[in-house]
Amino acid sequence: MIRILPVLVCLVLCPITADAGLLEYVKKPDDSFKWNLKNKTVAASGTSYQIEMVSQTWEGIKWDHILMVYVPEGVKPGESMMLFNDGGKPDPLRGIMGFEIAKRAQIPVAFLYGIPNQPLFDGKKEDALIAETFVRFLKTEDEDWPLLFPMTKSLVRGMDVLQALSKEEWKNDLKTFVVSGASKRGWTSWLTGAADPRVKAIAPLVIDTLNFGKQIPHQFKSFGKPSDMVKDYTQRGLIPIPAGKAAEKLWQMVDPWMYRESLKMPKMIINGANDPYWSLDALNLYWDDLQGDKWVLYVPNAGHGLEQIYGEGKKDRNRALSTLALFARQQVLNKPMPKLSWKHEDADGQMRLTATTDVVLKACRLWVADAPTRDFRKQTWTEAPAKIDGKSATGLVAKPEKDWRAFYMECEYEDDGKPYYLSTQIRMDEAKK
Repeated sequence: MIRILPVLVCLVLCPITADAGLLEYVKKPDDSFKWNLKNKTVAASGTSYQIEMVSQTWEGIKWDHILMVYVPEGVKPGESMMLFNDGGKPDPLRGIMGFEIAKRAQIPVAFLYGIPNQPLFDGKKEDALIAETFVRFLKTEDEDWPLLFPMTKSLVRGMDVLQALSKEEWKNDLKTFVVSGASKRGWTSWLTGAADPRVKAIAPLVIDTLNFGKQIPHQFKSFGKPSDMVKDYTQRGLIPIPAGKAAEKLWQMVDPWMYRESLKMPKMIINGANDPYWSLDALNLYWDDLQGDKWVLYVPNAGHGLEQIYGEGKKDRNRALSTLALFARQQVLNKPMPKLSWKHEDADGQMRLTATTDVVLKACRLWVADAPTRDFRKQTWTEAPAKIDGKSATGLVAKPEKDWRAFYMECEYEDDGKPYYLSTQIRMDEAKK
């Protein structure tokens, strides 16, 4: 039996009150902020810039970053660009990825590293570090402690640097940004969108956990316990959500769902269908609450790294990268994305999914998986046909004869000869008992 704690009930039922602490922290002056253009490299493929930056001093710790900027050959910087935040340090593989996104999108792309600065506090990194700062907030109620706040401020300072670079290097007035990142950097992308009006669009990757008050009990329902991937939070007593006003305050401060009134900009959500962190249908707990233009892509047979595994053993991230690049390009260049709507319903003992779009489809397919329980993390997704009729597509899936079945539709488009993909929400059904 799932125990619903009073604070969790409040998060689900109480009126929305987005916390003001994030905005206050981001706006707080910090004399340690500085930046310096260290290197400029011109090559046949384009120009790259390496910037050294200090975003802030947080809890007595100076946050140092490297900011890389990639401008492909023939691309002229304009009023907007993409900013991707990363937890590591620059290396050849990350450099290739940065230039690849920039070339695919034909826009300037910046990669901000060191989000967060780590390791800290006796070698803690990633979720262990975030959990440590959450525990320290619960003990002190000092609103500077939650690590997502300085992570967000780093991106805000990064935008400041990019605007200054644009004026000095390109004699250009850079005004807006498309912000992206994966996992906890996707989490930071949501919060940066809520904190800074310069963010014109966001593309959060593999952070399928908005609306914490519903997600946590739903994960118990799906897996029988929290995912082992969030053990850093369970081991510190943060999941299930502890009782008390401080815990209620914490989740109001860091849950992007609480800021949804400030998140009306275009959103491209990209998830792996086999991500071990999240319940398969986690998106359904917050999708309808998101305002403004929004799209989702599920990458089949791909986990938290969005690397799709094919039957013959081949692996790649083409689905995620092509869609991310197309979205960033359209937002930076003020070009429209396809409109896509869908409807799940039952028909003649089958499950029917109809998708309608306003752009000619290159292809359309269903992805289907079966599982003995609601836990689909290790299941294989198989492709099934969908029938295209003009700008709509319909797919039929038989209801499960036993256990569970899940499916969604993927619409494939083409832009300038290059494919990209958009998905519908996932439907999960259990066989009648």
